[in-house]
Amino acid sequence: MKLLAIETSTPASSVAIGRDGALTAMNVHVDRRGHIGFLVPALAFVFDRAGWDPADVDVVAVDLGPGPFTGLRAGVATAQAFAAAVGARLVGVDSLSVLALRAATGRRRIWPVVDMRRGQIATAPFRPLPGGIAPDGPTEVVSPEEFRATLECEPTDTLVVGDLRALPDGFWSGLHRVKRGRPRFPSADVILEIAALRAERGEFISPEDLHPRYLREPDVAINWSEFRSEGVWP
Repeated sequence: MKLLAIETSTPASSVAIGRDGALTAMNVHVDRRGHIGFLVPALAFVFDRAGWDPADVDVVAVDLGPGPFTGLRAGVATAQAFAAAVGARLVGVDSLSVLALRAATGRRRIWPVVDMRRGQIATAPFRPLPGGIAPDGPTEVVSPEEFRATLECEPTDTLVVGDLRALPDGFWSGLHRVKRGRPRFPSADVILEIAALRAERGEFISPEDLHPRYLREPDVAINWSEFRSEGVWP
């Protein structure tokens, strides 16, 4: 089974292709506003690198968020258009799960963080399991101060990962049971792993049901006429 993964929920856009969850080729670009301009040439790059034809793809996976509006909408629209063009099935993935899965290397409860801008973050707790993770609470959009208050009440050792730059100076002071992970963003190679497992279980989404998880009103509106003028792969 050949898969394409698209990640645009944060400033680090990425595109990856692989077989049965194993990475074949990947392209990454960090630009807070450059999601749309990145996607089409990135798709061309990974297919050329792997020697694949777009029609080879069986499954298209995309990060549905949470995250800022503009990036999510660009990724979802591209995934829908690509899947429709080549007849592939669709899988939706959650950005916080992507961050938590990559961080699940110990016993600590995991709190991934995505910067939602406007002084807010999206986060949710996960618990590590053998070979994976499990959600351990609801996803919320909160201020860093509200998040810190939650961590202060945590009864177990905790690991915070994700876009830690969204947390202010002094955030970590006094949080004795909280470990700070390395700053990182969701990545398309992890989406490949998750999507392969979901595809094996037949957990597909119809194109009309594939929607971004904004969790609040958008910050800006996309200039869709500009997006269409750039074209959508293939």
